[in-house]
Amino acid sequence: MPETAGPVTELASQYVSQVTKDLEQNVKEQERVTAEIAALQERLAALQHDHAILLNMQQALGIAAPAPVVPAPRGKSGGARRPDTKKPGPKKPAAKKPAARKPAAKKAPAKPAQSEPAQPAQQQPAQPSQPAQPTLVELVRRYLTEQNEPRSAAEVAEALGRTYPERAVQTKVVRTTLENLVARNGAHRSKQGSSVFYTVAAEPAPETAEKAEGADTTE
Repeated sequence: MPETAGPVTELASQYVSQVTKDLEQNVKEQERVTAEIAALQERLAALQHDHAILLNMQQALGIAAPAPVVPAPRGKSGGARRPDTKKPGPKKPAAKKPAARKPAAKKAPAKPAQSEPAQPAQQQPAQPSQPAQPTLVELVRRYLTEQNEPRSAAEVAEALGRTYPERAVQTKVVRTTLENLVARNGAHRSKQGSSVFYTVAAEPAPETAEKAEGADTTE
C-alpha cells in the first residue's frame, strides 16, 4: 500500500492544479464576455435613441419611407414559381350555314355638314397673386429674437399657435425646427434639469433659412 499511495497522490495533485487553472480561466472569460455584453447593450441603446430621433425628423420633413421589397412566392420544391408559358391551341371555327341574301337597300344621299362659326375663347380675368406667408423657421427665429430669456419648444409652439391659429402649429414640428437651427448654428440649446431651452444665435449661418425650411412641410 505505501508504494501505490505516492503516484495516486501525485496524480490527484495534478488534477487539482488543472481544475484550479480552468476555474480561473473560466472566471476571466466570464468577466470578458460580461464586459462585451454591457458595451453592446450601451451601443444598442444609443442606436435605438438615434433611430427614434431620425424617425421623428423623417416624419417632420415629410420624407416617404421606401416600400419593402416583397419576394416572389415559392413553390413546394423551394424555388420560385415559373409562369405558365403554355399557350392554348387554336380553336376550330364552327361551321356556319349560308344566310339568305337580302336585297341591298338604297342609301340616301348624304347631306353636307354645315360648319358652325367658331366662337372666340373667353379670357378669364387674372387673379391677383397672394403674398407669400413666412415659413415656420422664420417665425421661430423671429420669436426667439424678441425674447429676453431662453424658451422651450412647448412655449414656442404655444406662442406661435396663439399668434397664428390658422397654421395649426405642432410642438413636435417646432422642436424639430429648433434642433435643425441648433445643428446649423442658428440657435443655441441649453439644458436645465430635464428641460431643454433654446435661444437665437447672435449671427445665424446664411444657409440656415434655406436648409431648415424642410421642417415646415408638415404643417
